[in-house]
Amino acid sequence: MPELTIDLLAEPLWPLLNKFYRSHNSSMKALKGGRLWVARDGEIVAGLCLTPVVGGQWLTGVFVDPAYRGQGLAAKLILQAAAEGEGTLWLLCHPDLEGLYQRMGFTQDTLLPQSLSERLVRYKRNKPMIAMGLERLVRSTADNV
Repeated sequence: MPELTIDLLAEPLWPLLNKFYRSHNSSMKALKGGRLWVARDGEIVAGLCLTPVVGGQWLTGVFVDPAYRGQGLAAKLILQAAAEGEGTLWLLCHPDLEGLYQRMGFTQDTLLPQSLSERLVRYKRNKPMIAMGLERLVRSTADNV
């Protein structure tokens, strides 16, 4: 059995993530302009999308194959993807998922950029939603010397 790997999905392979979502009857979609991350065990078993927004990135499309849930895979995938960026990592989710994201360091004590704040208002018209953020260190040019 192949070893589980987590990495950035090359742009020509992006349709594979949408195929993965559809195969699990998920309405999630990879967003254009985002960076797609996947976990593979031969085939894709989890995925997510990070899209640039003012001050950081927006995390969407987090989905783990039901056969791989309960093993910490979502956290591993999110934290590895988050390590590649700077600024705040924001997400909008159902309140039932708050504990999952809190264990990774996300908090509701976050200031959303206007684009996400407006999106949250729209989403809340149809379903309960919360916003959470994870502060990431901004690397200075001195750190890269």
